[in-house]
Parts: sequence; structure tokens; C-alpha cells
Amino acid sequence: MSTSSSPSPSLPNEPALLLRDDADGIATLTLNRAGQYNTLSAELLTVLQDELDAIAADSSVRVVVIAGAGKAFCAGHDLKEMRSDSSLETMRTLFDQCSAMMMTLVRLPQPVIAKVHGIATAAGCQLVAMCDMAVASEDARFATSGIAIGLFCSTPMVALTRNIGRKKAFEMLMTGEFIDAATALDCGLVNQIAPADALDAAVAEMARTVAQRPPGSIALGKRLFYRQIETSLEEAYATAAETMACDMQDDDARNGIDAFIAKHPMPPWTDR
Repeated sequence: MSTSSSPSPSLPNEPALLLRDDADGIATLTLNRAGQYNTLSAELLTVLQDELDAIAADSSVRVVVIAGAGKAFCAGHDLKEMRSDSSLETMRTLFDQCSAMMMTLVRLPQPVIAKVHGIATAAGCQLVAMCDMAVASEDARFATSGIAIGLFCSTPMVALTRNIGRKKAFEMLMTGEFIDAATALDCGLVNQIAPADALDAAVAEMARTVAQRPPGSIALGKRLFYRQIETSLEEAYATAAETMACDMQDDDARNGIDAFIAKHPMPPWTDR
């Protein structure tokens, strides 16, 4: 079963800034500013934040996919909007808003997959890096290109340096040059690349696979993944051991292990 909904646009005759389509536990959010290469205006950030907040409380959603309409995934912030009011207060508000949305992606109980085509630059590259997984078309290109116009990509740097090696991240940040999809795969910015005409199928396969896993374990695992990765090795093992011991008290884990031992089909998963 598939349902579609679109957050209300700012004006009646304008297209929705964000499109949502739900099917089989997978919610696809499509940035819909195609004429502006899906740049992250303050209004689009607000709509995206609202939709993510709604998804976080929706147990019927197992996986989230973020995509872009038109020729690009996302070209970063809306520079024209930024220059229309570049006061310190307005800029602080904008970047705090964007950072909060990026953190929401990590805090969502559902895994988030970026479906990337065309370009993903500056905050668009940041968006790819902040998603839990990413699949890119073979013609996709990535850059933290702010340095080329005199604005260092400070907030994209936070996401980039937590995904790829220091030397490559520094090179991207300091040169602003594009890398291709194959390089993005090699350095760990994306999980898979696919021909452009097979991108939808590749993302759908990844999303379906995750959606079939127990949602409680997925949510627990995602929380633990980000919690432990920023701690010391000793702290990470202590946290993971306690989490696993507690997880073994859950019916999903016990029933799943019993089914595996008995070579029975896996039982239906429960939400927790």
C-alpha cells in the first residue's frame, strides 16, 4: 500500500517544498526546489524538520529515504536568501536551524538513506554525510565548495570529518574541488553506486532489507552506534556490553534466537 502527502507550500499556487511518499514502511522525502537545485532555504529546513519530527513518532515508518527533485540532490544553502539578510543574528539562526535538522537525522529511530544524483555540494554534501547510509548514481558529484567563494564549509566539515579520512576531508574542504561517485565510494561517503537508471532499484533494495529487520533492534542499534563511536574503546565496549545484555531480555531477541536454533521461520517483529 502506498500513500502520498505533501506539506503545504507557503503560497497556494506554489509547489510544495517537500514531497512525501510512503510505501511498505518506507517514507521517501523529496526536496522539491528543482529550479534552485534543492537549496536549503530556511522555509525548506522548517518543513523538513517538521516532517522528520512527525516520522520520529510514527512507528509505521521503518526507513526514511531523502532524495532531490530535478537535476540535483542538493546544492547546499540558498546563497541568494543568505545575502538578502546576512546579519549575524539571522546567520546564527539559519545555521543553528540547519544543524538541528542534521542532528535530527541521527536521532531518528529509523535509518535514513540518501538517494543522491547530480550534485551534492556544501550543505548538500553535509546532508549526504549525516544520513546513516547513502546510494549514489554513477554520475553524482560531491564537493564542500564554499572555500571557492570565500565561505569555508564549517558546518559541512563536522559531518564530512566523521565519515571519511582526515586527509581526504581536508583536501575537499581546502580545495572545494568535486569528487566523483567512485571516489565517494572509496572514501566512505556513500555505501553504493549504481547506474543512473538503476538508482531507484538500488535504494529500494537497501530500504526493503532494513525495513524487514526488527524495528526495536534497529532503533536500539542506531542509538548505540552513534553513542559509542564518539567514546573511548573501553567506554564503547562497556556501553555495548550492557546494551546487549539488556537486549537479550527482550522477546524479539529471545524468540528470534529460538527460531534460529529450531530452524523455524522468524516470528513477526514487535515495536519497542
